[in-house]
Amino acid sequence: MKVVDLITWFESWVSPAWQEDWDNCGWQIEPGVLQLEAHVLVCLTPTLAVMNEAISIQKYGVPINLIFAHHPLILHPIKSLCSGNLLTEISRLAFAHKISIYTAHTNFDKVRDGTSDVLGQMLSLQGSVPIIPTQEDLGYGRVGDLPHSMTFQELLIKIHSKLHTSKLLFSPTTDLQQKISRVAVLGGSGASFISEVTKTSAELYLTSDCKFHQFQESRDAGLILVDAGHFATERPACNRLVQKLKSLPVDWVELSQKDEDFRHFYP
Repeated sequence: MKVVDLITWFESWVSPAWQEDWDNCGWQIEPGVLQLEAHVLVCLTPTLAVMNEAISIQKYGVPINLIFAHHPLILHPIKSLCSGNLLTEISRLAFAHKISIYTAHTNFDKVRDGTSDVLGQMLSLQGSVPIIPTQEDLGYGRVGDLPHSMTFQELLIKIHSKLHTSKLLFSPTTDLQQKISRVAVLGGSGASFISEVTKTSAELYLTSDCKFHQFQESRDAGLILVDAGHFATERPACNRLVQKLKSLPVDWVELSQKDEDFRHFYP
């Protein structure tokens, strides 16, 4: 499958037209690879480390020509490309090694098997629907019922195990044995949706990038807020994308091993 055909397939599922006005989905860098057989490295964030990983894999004989990322490489208008600038270096390497970068961001957040939908599937949510519908069958986040009620502590253990995250933050609660039946999820930065989540009858909201007073807001609204981290809540959808691409006639596709969580905790 050529690069151009892979992107055509993807955009028939996840249209760039579904992105937000402020976003920048689609081609970030395309150094003339459209007619080449696709060899794909999937990542959450297209960093210099991921670009160097792709180049290293090329040296072992795999002609990688596409980095498929969730986060945009270019989000704001570029005013200059100067030596020593990170974007300049990534762009230089992309053209020198014929490695393109394509991004699916807010459009990928909305779809089935996208960022939040995969997160809901990992918790086996039943009757899952978007928290914020946008178009028909599309929208931000997911809310649904657990197959059976669990204690808050049991659910924390499941989230920690499924997402392989080092830390979980949650809003104050004195009862870890509280029963939870209905859960909302949103991969990535979802704290701004707390007021909408409270309208869904969810008892717990799993997301990331929550600020101090958003935990207070959630606590005061009677909603348990769980912050599992940006990387942990979005990376599973990247893995799902790899599995979907492997079902296509693509010569080579793998999940990046240099993609990383930019937050670490001590101790």
